[in-house]
Formats: sequence, C-alpha cells, structure tokens
Amino acid sequence: MDKQMKMHYMQRVDEKLSELPWYVTEFIDSKKRKLSPTTLLNYCHDYIIFFDWLIAENLSSSSRKEINLETLELLTVREVENFLSFLDYQLGNKKLTINRKLSSLKSLFDYLQNKAETSDLKPYLQRNVMAKVDLNAVKESQETIANRIEGKILREDDFESFRQFVAYDFGEKHKDNKRIFTFHQFNRERDTAIVSLILGSGLRLSEVAGINIDDLDMNKALVRVVRKGDKEQYVYFSKQALLDIENYLQIREARYLPEKHENYLFIAAPVGRKGKSRRLTQRSIEKLVEKYATAFGKPSLTVHSLRHSFATRYHLENNDVPRLKNQLGHSSIQTTMIYTHLTDEEMRNAVNNMDR
Repeated sequence: MDKQMKMHYMQRVDEKLSELPWYVTEFIDSKKRKLSPTTLLNYCHDYIIFFDWLIAENLSSSSRKEINLETLELLTVREVENFLSFLDYQLGNKKLTINRKLSSLKSLFDYLQNKAETSDLKPYLQRNVMAKVDLNAVKESQETIANRIEGKILREDDFESFRQFVAYDFGEKHKDNKRIFTFHQFNRERDTAIVSLILGSGLRLSEVAGINIDDLDMNKALVRVVRKGDKEQYVYFSKQALLDIENYLQIREARYLPEKHENYLFIAAPVGRKGKSRRLTQRSIEKLVEKYATAFGKPSLTVHSLRHSFATRYHLENNDVPRLKNQLGHSSIQTTMIYTHLTDEEMRNAVNNMDR
C-alpha cells in the first residue's frame, strides 16, 4: 500500500474515531505503528457495531461517543454472548466473521485492562469481561477449505473465456443499452488489464489497487508490491497480462487524463464535466469483477477467487509449492498447501481417463 492510499485510509479511520469514545482513539493510536490502516478501519467498524448495540439494548443511555468505561466494566458474560448472538442471527455473520469482531473487542479490552494507565498508575478497567468469552470453535481442514473454494474458481479454458468476456463479449451482450455499452467501451482495456493481471499473478486486491506505473518492470514482466507486514516484493505476471497492461497503458493518459503527479496504474473514469481522475479503489475493483462475473454466469467469482484460480492452475502445471508460496506472499506454507488439495481431484480424473 503506497503512501497516498495509507493517508486515504487513515483519514477514514480518523473520521470513524470522531464518532467513538476517547479511549478507543487512544487504543487505535497505540496500534498505528503495528497494524495496517485497513485493519484499524475494520476495528473502528467493529466498535461502532458494538457500541450501537449497547445503546439499542439499553445497556447505556449515552450517545455512542459518550459511553464510559464503567459501562464496559459492568458488562456480564451473558450480555456479551447476547451480542455475539446478535451478530449471528440478526446480522447473519459467519463464525469466522464473529471471531474477528470478538478479537477486535478482546484487543480493546486487553489494552484498557493491561496496558492503559490513569494518572495514578491504575488500569482503565479493573474487570475484563471479554477475557471470559471464548472464540467460536472453527476447525477446518485444508481439504474442507479446498472443497469450499472448489466451486468458486475458474478452470482451464475458463481463464481465457472470462478474459475475452471482459474485453469484448460484455459489451456485445449489452450493445442495446447505450449507457452500459458506452461505459464498457471506455473502460474495457483497463478492466481487462486488471482481470488479466490477477489471473496471471495471483495478486491480492490491495496489492492490485496500490500499484503505481513506476512499480512495473515491463521488460521482465515484474511488479513491485507491498505485501502483508509491509514487505516489499517483486512478483512475476503472465505474458497475457503483460500484453493487456501494455494495451491499457497506450490509452491511459488520453482517456483518463491523469495529472502529471498521478502515477497510479489503474484510474477511475472522471465523473462529470469537471471530474478529476483518481486511483481506482479496492471497492471499485471488487464491484467491477462482481459485475463481469454475474454477467458471465459465475456470480460467485470474486477478486479473491480469481487469486485462487491462479494458484490452482499454477500448482497443477508446476507442482512447486515453495515457489507458489512466494508468488502468493503467504507467510506459512500450510496456507499454500490448500491448492494441493484443490488439484487432487483433477489428478485423480487424469489418471482414470488413461483407462478409457
């Protein structure tokens, strides 16, 4: 994530903090050196949901920003369990999502009890109810995860079919709708380059959105990205992705009219007569992939499943887990091993076909 994008997310964090109690701001400030801006923003969203629930349940009569520490200290385990049930049954959160929100709260309460101190060196909280609440038991084998991913990825010829759909067929499908057709004609080189790059490299959404032009080495088909933990890495991408990026770069300046200092790779179309160019956001990339995936007949396709598609194909063709781990930027090889399970069935079918 480049400096400009970090500033954007930190501005959003500050906006959310203005709606939250002072001690949350203090906690977030203590984490700014250690956690990414997107993680901090997720924390803020989680706390807003929690504090709003406290008010809705009459556990606090104050506004969200004015909820005091005593309210947190007097919470019971049963009340926290009721909040987790609210996340499950009212908001429809999955167990992993509930665990993430509970972990956010555990981090905040741990800070208030064990790290923060008053002027007379006493903890902000004497009692930490979150320490008494366990995370959901979510145990998934790599094979289970692989099976869940199985139906949400592209296979073999689908790679080129989906790319061609983004580049051409989507426009043909909507040629009777002037607005949609014109918008596609304007952005099709950019959108094709985005899809092609993910399918040809396995980059994460944040990594794709954060690319600047000077991060590209077009001679070697390499791109510099900042991975989780702020680790800089050069990642290879495919020849097809190279061709599609070159095609996009040929029209980028004339069509999107970026300022000289705006060297980000993927640009949003200017809005209105005086609209200015700007970096295409992560959410915008998610939405454009969702749009094409739905029209293509595979609505479950997401940016992340395109990354899975690359990884599965790479393993099937190369069977080199250590290199795949490095390409994907995984910190643990156990995470990469998911793709060995994804391709087991294909290997089994290939062997069985020899008997035909």
